[in-house]
Amino acid sequence: MIKERIGLFGGTFNPIHKGHLKAAEIVQKRLLLDKILFIPSYIPPHKESADIASPVHRFKMVELALESYPKFLPSSIEIEAKGKSYSIITLNKIKKLYPEALIFFILGVDAFLEIDTWRDYEKVLTRCFFVVISRPGYEFKKAKEVHEGKYKEKIIELSETGGIKRAAFICSNFLFVHRCIGYCLHDNPKKDKKRRFHKKLSLRSCGSLHKRKQDLSLIKK
Repeated sequence: MIKERIGLFGGTFNPIHKGHLKAAEIVQKRLLLDKILFIPSYIPPHKESADIASPVHRFKMVELALESYPKFLPSSIEIEAKGKSYSIITLNKIKKLYPEALIFFILGVDAFLEIDTWRDYEKVLTRCFFVVISRPGYEFKKAKEVHEGKYKEKIIELSETGGIKRAAFICSNFLFVHRCIGYCLHDNPKKDKKRRFHKKLSLRSCGSLHKRKQDLSLIKK
């Protein structure tokens, strides 16, 4: 019996952008994953929540962005649970839903190198494979040296996918500029009403109104 291969792509998704989608596409194709679950966190344990859009808004953005990707599915498992989102809890729930599946946890090498700050991280390391995406400034070999290489057979390396860093940078710093929306966010939504809603939610997630006005005034000069 061939086991189902499922990727887990968790994050704040504040907002989701094309870098996330491109990374997921490459992972899905290279590892022949049957599907990837995109899991927006309710309250990320390692981030300040002051400038983060509401869970409902972020989940809606993920839903809209994944419309034309049949192998990518939005999951509200952490949002429905409420409270802080811990990987070990989510992973245990996924294991119950898909007891026979092979689970692949997708994340960047920068996040993986901080795995010892996660709750019950050693249990997480033993219960799934980690697809670690390398990035400039981070040595991938350090990932395989985590706990003296004890879990290196669980780690799958993928080189940095072009566009991820750029997309994340634009979304974090210039999302308030109208013309950048089309690049950062997936421009698939077919109806204008959906597109306007997508942009509206995205603008809410990119910092204070004062900062956006200030930066926009500099661009106009």
